[in-house]
Amino acid sequence: MTNIQDVAKAAGVSTASVTRYLAGQTIRRADAVKQAIDELGYRPSHVARSLKTGRHDSIGVIVPDISNPFFAALVKGVEREMRPHGMQVILGNSDEDAGREEALVRELSQRTDGIIMAPLTENDEIPLALMKTGIALVFVDRDISSGPDVDRVLVDNASGVRQAVDHLVGLGHTRIAAISGPLDSTPGRMRHEALLSSFEHHGIAADDSLLRIGDFREASGRAAIQEIWAAPQRPTAVFVANNLMTTGALTALMEMGVRVPSDLSVVGFDDLPLAALLDPPLTVIARPDVDQGAAAARLLVERLGEPGQPSPAPHPTQSLVLPVELVVRGSTIAAPALPEGSPA
Repeated sequence: MTNIQDVAKAAGVSTASVTRYLAGQTIRRADAVKQAIDELGYRPSHVARSLKTGRHDSIGVIVPDISNPFFAALVKGVEREMRPHGMQVILGNSDEDAGREEALVRELSQRTDGIIMAPLTENDEIPLALMKTGIALVFVDRDISSGPDVDRVLVDNASGVRQAVDHLVGLGHTRIAAISGPLDSTPGRMRHEALLSSFEHHGIAADDSLLRIGDFREASGRAAIQEIWAAPQRPTAVFVANNLMTTGALTALMEMGVRVPSDLSVVGFDDLPLAALLDPPLTVIARPDVDQGAAAARLLVERLGEPGQPSPAPHPTQSLVLPVELVVRGSTIAAPALPEGSPA
């Protein structure tokens, strides 16, 4: 492949002169360098192009857990949207670790034109430092509670929880357990608050023995359902606030010999790739994961403009909230009749 040394030799200049030419600087033998580039079919490297244009033609995506199928689908949506614009997507996995997130932000802010990220917590200060650099930023799935306003794409978490509780209450369930996510994260807090509000709306008392807070990981779903099933008054249904905790809960229920749905109806937030193939198929609150990533990418492109084109004029930030839907399958059935004298 032709390299910069070949161009310099053909043009009769130094490699430093070719580098300056590629960076848009004026050099004495510019015509000779241009002719050599054309005749040799030389294509400047990504680094050389960024020196000339000030653009990297790449964006970063920072997610908290790439093993979660939701975030994998979200990244697919980002990549799908960026591909026609000639933008490279560089993925970073913070693994729910603040130190790792900070390192990724520091690295990607030097290598990309913009970043799409899901902040770890609503009190996360790392995005605040990123905003001060002026790099284009879009939040997806999660938000922060204070700081400069940025574009964001969330889903209607509250509506999803209301649909789940309404569905279970409609089946006659009144002893409903729940495994919520971390309350310092946007989806964890919003889903838990909506759960308590829905309970109140239906006149269901929130029983602390049936409520657990997990960390959106599989192990916490497993531990939580084990504790819930050991409660003096067992539930007839459980709502689990994300897909990985649902997986952990279902695994533990199987190990304990709890039959779904005859012993316990289950609703999970987030669909699973094989949810329809489980026995029984899983009732879920589904959200447009790929489309959520694509929407975040479109907002970032609006901020950056097309590669090789002038940057667009500043415009107001946008907050998108995408709808979710209840998908009823086989893991929820009518509540069994409670023995006489049992608390509702």
